Amino acid sequence: MIKILVGGILSLVVAMGIARFSYTPILPLMQSDLSFSNKVAGYLATSNYAGYLVGAVLVGILPLKQRRKAFLRLSLILSVVTTAGMGLFQMYSAWYVFRFVSGFSSAFVLVLASSIVLDKLAEKGKTNWSGLFYGGVGVGIFLTGIIIPILNHYFKWEGAWVGLSILSIVFTFLVWVWLKDETSNSTQNKKKEIPAHGPPTTWIPWLVIAYGLEGLGYIVTGTFIISIAGQIPNFNGDATFIWMIVGLAAIPSCIIWSSLAKKMGFVKCLVVALLLQAFGIVVPVLLMTKTGLIVSAILFGATFMGITTLATTLASRINPKNSSRIIGYLTAIYAAGQMIGPLLAGHLASASHNYNSALIGAAIVVLIGALFLLSGIRFDNKPVKVVITENIQNEEN
Repeated sequence: MIKILVGGILSLVVAMGIARFSYTPILPLMQSDLSFSNKVAGYLATSNYAGYLVGAVLVGILPLKQRRKAFLRLSLILSVVTTAGMGLFQMYSAWYVFRFVSGFSSAFVLVLASSIVLDKLAEKGKTNWSGLFYGGVGVGIFLTGIIIPILNHYFKWEGAWVGLSILSIVFTFLVWVWLKDETSNSTQNKKKEIPAHGPPTTWIPWLVIAYGLEGLGYIVTGTFIISIAGQIPNFNGDATFIWMIVGLAAIPSCIIWSSLAKKMGFVKCLVVALLLQAFGIVVPVLLMTKTGLIVSAILFGATFMGITTLATTLASRINPKNSSRIIGYLTAIYAAGQMIGPLLAGHLASASHNYNSALIGAAIVVLIGALFLLSGIRFDNKPVKVVITENIQNEEN
């Protein structure tokens, strides 16, 4: 069980922490060397999130249940190849393709690894370990924050991409060996009446809209925070320190928010997390110092994966009989928001020659998302009986 969990964590490190999010700390290094604009940087980020959107939609509609392991492995290979390609080619057209395919593969890895690991955790009665699994994204972000400055020192930004791809090969091999998709043959279906807690299904559109706004707003910080940090002199050229802070804050965030939600209610926690994130996004505008960026990084890291965990868990609690479809809707609109956010932010930053307007706009968008959720607070932890079919493990002596 431990090997399966670690394999799942490493799959998120490869596809999310490295292939998807390492663009953030490497971006200022690329811009410094090649002098391309924030507008181009926004287009590259948007290409990645467009790929994520397409991947999220396809993985939700394709019949992959019996071939999850094969598609997971293929997606990890694509993550490795596209990461290496960013350092081996210096053409915008190639970069757009690599970032698109990287986003596409990361969506497949996230969904497929999640389904394999969570199914196994449920089978073993260890669903409380799911927060450890999703902490893999934070682990990947933290690792890139440590490794990229070292690789850049010796091999420049091109070597950073290639070096990360080599590390990804090692992790992919471990995933290949450890992450098995094997379910027990001794299972039986049983109807069971369980209490579902939360708003009624008619409230789900409010959650979907709020989650889409979160995707649009959070990704502005997720894309440009290192570039913003690089404008502060006392970082001494080591702005990737901020990315390490993001990763450290993200690692325990899923477990912490899930624990809080069980006590406070999922909707309340979502509102609080969105408010904290909105404040964190706008902090660099109010306090453009090293301290301000550290506060922003902590609040960003502590909320972005926590919000994802809370939103998807809440959706499954509202309608456990059809949770996969609702989570698919959430993932798709989140991806659409991520695609639009960097594009708009890149244009605003290029026009104003700073990130203030982009950050203020992103904070407002996230704040509006929190307002959309307020109507659901009164339903928090309200029990509703729902009949579902679950697999009951037969014990063999």
